[in-house]
Amino acid sequence: DSLDGIVARRRSRPGDEDFFLAGRSIGPVLLLATMAATNFSAFTVFGFAGEGYRSGWAYYPVMAFGTGFMALSFIFLGIPVARAGRRLGAMTPPELIRLRFANRWLHAAYLAVMVVFTLPYLALQPLGAGYALHGLTGLPPALGAVLVTVIGVGYLLLAGLRGDVWTDALQGLVMLGALVALCLGLAGVLGGFTRAQQLVAETVPGLFSRPGPGGFTVAIWFSYLFLWFTCDPMFPQLFQRFLAARDERALVRSAALYPVVCAVLFFLPVAIGVMARAVVPGLEGPVADGVLALVAVRGLPGWAAAAVLAAGVAALMSTMDSQLLVMSAMVVRDLPRVFKRERFRFPGRRTSIILLAAVGLALAIRPAGTMLAIATQAFTGLAVLFPVTIAAAYWRGANPWAGLASIITGQALVALYHFKLLPSYGFLPVVPVVLASAAVLIAGSLLFPARELEPWAGPPTRTGMLRALAFALIFLAALDFWAWPQAGTGLLGLPVWLPYHLELCLLLSLVIARLCRAPQQEQNLRSRSVSTPSRPR
Repeated sequence: DSLDGIVARRRSRPGDEDFFLAGRSIGPVLLLATMAATNFSAFTVFGFAGEGYRSGWAYYPVMAFGTGFMALSFIFLGIPVARAGRRLGAMTPPELIRLRFANRWLHAAYLAVMVVFTLPYLALQPLGAGYALHGLTGLPPALGAVLVTVIGVGYLLLAGLRGDVWTDALQGLVMLGALVALCLGLAGVLGGFTRAQQLVAETVPGLFSRPGPGGFTVAIWFSYLFLWFTCDPMFPQLFQRFLAARDERALVRSAALYPVVCAVLFFLPVAIGVMARAVVPGLEGPVADGVLALVAVRGLPGWAAAAVLAAGVAALMSTMDSQLLVMSAMVVRDLPRVFKRERFRFPGRRTSIILLAAVGLALAIRPAGTMLAIATQAFTGLAVLFPVTIAAAYWRGANPWAGLASIITGQALVALYHFKLLPSYGFLPVVPVVLASAAVLIAGSLLFPARELEPWAGPPTRTGMLRALAFALIFLAALDFWAWPQAGTGLLGLPVWLPYHLELCLLLSLVIARLCRAPQQEQNLRSRSVSTPSRPR
């Protein structure tokens, strides 16, 4: 990783645009690699293995298809964001919102939400390192967190996003290889993959049912798909990749392959978690998040410990460095605007990276719950930004004050749900939270439409609406509530309903590739001239 950072540093040029956005030059291959590696965090490796252990195969399609479906945001949001970012010179998500709406209070609220709810997710990365090193070596979790954070910050300081993208690609390959080795190794110890699945199905059959031991319902299933779709594009580290894309084709091509990548990568940690029931039974609560390390120590040869460490560290570092980089950009570029102190000396980009890393470490030392619980809470907070971001892209009449009211409403509901003061009617809180935020934004903008503010893109076309209908039908097919009672195992000992969701991931990729081609005669986004945003009178 350090070597990649040094090589990237030699190609870097001075200035914020190169440090934070790699000169807006990331092509389709690296964009896909960095999108995947950045999104597949310590939560993916340790949290998914833990949820596979607790919830079984029911958790897999929620994550594989749900995260793959998020690839649509590369197109309907990523392309307008990339165009607007280049035209306006924006380098962070809140900065782009400021230039779109020309409202300091909305800018401040958007910035605050991104920072406040990204920090707990950032803390999951050193937390995962602590689980890995503690389970493998017995070292205190805090020490593992510190070691990994220091390494990640070190190479990030070398070359910014350019180094981050190249290390993401390497870390993604390391993570994939290590997870494949662990899955095959564990299956071999248990007599082969099929035999391992049959063994677990005989002892804990609930792991192979649609509801799973935790009792997934259709409403919860829908809620998770809704959560990933509305939240993932709001991760500032993913949003930043939209701004850094070389052109529209890079976004479309990476979107077409992303669901297949999700189907493969999410399969591995869940499979390991399910099979781990036969090696280390009886784990409950947050302890199960460390099952990957425990199964390597108790059931596998010596090489497995190195594989667990490689997979976990590669996953968490590829996310941690991206989060640190984009939050540093927000400190450098957005805080002075919010406080109207552009000449005041705020922390520089490298100093802010170090300070933010220290905050993430502090939060990781004493986690507030399981990795899934922490992530879901953080994701719900970020999903509140989805309505105003979509309105910024497409709705000319979107009122900035209505956008501010929608964010305040959404965060108030997040707090009320956190303290269990409101009913969710069987859904995850994200569903009523985002719907309420959208309702406030729509009502306020219809009553008081904005004037002389330009959206990032034109209104949806007829072709765009037909595409949306096709993808909505695929989304409904993923709920497949009509097949909910299916039980039993089939090919390779997997649940009989699981291949259906693998096929949906492949179908999604094919439909994106077919319906969302970038125009053949499009001009490269770099050719677009920089202009100033419209201002309200």
